[in-house]
Amino acid sequence: MATITFENFQKVEMRVGRIVAAEDFPEARNPSYKLRIDFGLHGVRKSSAAVQPWYGASDLVGRAVVAVTNFPPRQIGPFMSEVLCLGAVQSDRRVILLRPDTEGELGARIA
Repeated sequence: MATITFENFQKVEMRVGRIVAAEDFPEARNPSYKLRIDFGLHGVRKSSAAVQPWYGASDLVGRAVVAVTNFPPRQIGPFMSEVLCLGAVQSDRRVILLRPDTEGELGARIA
């Protein structure tokens, strides 16, 4: 992996959000959900998450997540994804969504 400067890292805006809706996304290439995520004062944003093999929609609603919130929107099939949910990709390709270990403010910036 290439290294980056701390100044470049500071340009990446990661915030805590809470999933308020998760629906199947059958048009996606990989089994995915369309998510709506509440970032408090930063609003509710949309994301596509290819995590369907490991999470049920009902398990996701109410879950806190960490997402990159300052990437440009990305068209994924018929859906515009506005943020990127972060997950740890395991050696078996399973994705574990990142979340804070305690409850905090929605929209809090990750430092």
